[in-house]
Order: sequence, then C-alpha cells, then structure tokens
Amino acid sequence: MADGASSLTIPPGADAGPAADRPKTLIGLAGIDFAYPGREKVLSGLDFVMEEGGRIALTGRNGCGKTTLLGVMMGLLKPDAGKISVFGKERREEKDFREVRPLMGFVFQDADDQLFCPTVADDLAFGPLNMGRSKAEADRISEEVLETLGLEGFGDRVTRDLSGGEKKLVALGTALALKPKTLILDEPTTFLDGKARERLLSLLNELNLPFLIVSHDFPFLKKTGCRLLELSEGKIRELDSFPDWD
Repeated sequence: MADGASSLTIPPGADAGPAADRPKTLIGLAGIDFAYPGREKVLSGLDFVMEEGGRIALTGRNGCGKTTLLGVMMGLLKPDAGKISVFGKERREEKDFREVRPLMGFVFQDADDQLFCPTVADDLAFGPLNMGRSKAEADRISEEVLETLGLEGFGDRVTRDLSGGEKKLVALGTALALKPKTLILDEPTTFLDGKARERLLSLLNELNLPFLIVSHDFPFLKKTGCRLLELSEGKIRELDSFPDWD
C-alpha cells in the first residue's frame, strides 16, 4: 500500500464497539460493484460510511469513478452487487431513493444542471413547493436561504444572468431549502472567487451538517478539517496526507 494511505478500518457492518458509543450511520455502501455495459468495473467491492457529524473529502484522479460513485449513492445508477443504506434503511429501488434524495443535499458539479427556473427565488422555492409547502412557506424559506448564503436581495435576479460563482451558491441554496440531513457536494469550489470560497467554508462550519465533498481543490479541503479519502482502482482508501499527483 502506498505511503500515507490505509484501507478503511471500519467497513459497513463491522463491529466497532458498543452501539451506543458509535455515531449513527447516515449513508452506507457495502461491497459495491458497478460496470457500464461492455466495460470493466468502475467500482469493485467498494465500502463507504458517512456517520453523524462526519466531514469527508473524497478525491481521486480524473476518470477514477467519483461521479459514478455519487450516481450509485443517490440511486441514479443501480449497482451490479452490494448494498446501499440511507438514513437507517436499505435502499434498492427508485421509490426507496425518491423519498430520501431531498434529505441527502446533493449539489451538482455544474450548477446549470440544478437551476432551471426564471429567477433565484423561483429556484429556491421549487423544492419546498414540490414537497407540499405552501407558497408563503416556500417564499419564507427562500428568503431565509438567501440570508444564509449572504445573497440578500438576489431573489428577483434572473438565474441565467448570474456569475458562475453566484450560480454555485444558489445551487447549494436549493439543497438547503429542503432542510437536508447531509450535504453531498460535487466540486463545489469550481468558478468560486476567493470571497465566495471563504463564504462556502464558513457555511460548512455554520450549518453543522455532515458532508461529503468530492474535489481536487486541496487548498480548500485542507481548511475544512475533513477526513480524506481517495477512490482508486474501484475502492476507497483513507489517506493520512494529501496526494502529490504528477
């Protein structure tokens, strides 16, 4: 095994002492295999655990399967083998994932995949309205989220006219508007300037939510105090230090 790396010491289901002493598992993947048709496995016997209070950074070389892993985790891709549990229940079918996706707090790498309404307020209200909230409640949530993001006054802004960094923050806001139990952020610092990066870092600390960040932005990740994982050869391993890739 390479220097600075170790295999995950507590795979899903392993005995790690009295249950009362262990944080609750929020998302667990055990023995996951996945391959696209006619191709070699992207994920092979992969184990992953996100626990209450967990702060995790996942990195890996381009093409190693990070996006595929997120697709499997969210139930958007069906694994060839293995088990997925989310918030205390095994999830197998689309209906199983549909009820928990809003609580998983997933934010796409490309904000344009997540923002499709005419205005920022409409984008932020879309999720709550879909979850059965009244328009008044959804509008209140939108205002609260804008305040949390430091984007007061942005509600009437046309989403497509925002800068790349502003779109990324609003995309995060659409997840926060659903009151998630976790955050799963795919390359969240892309297009963010220095001020927006610092705001995101502050938000992660203020929100006090367990999170998984998929990123190559090592300077940012070092400031988060995350547990560092690497996806390599279809499996996840824990790193003691940031890799020095060529």
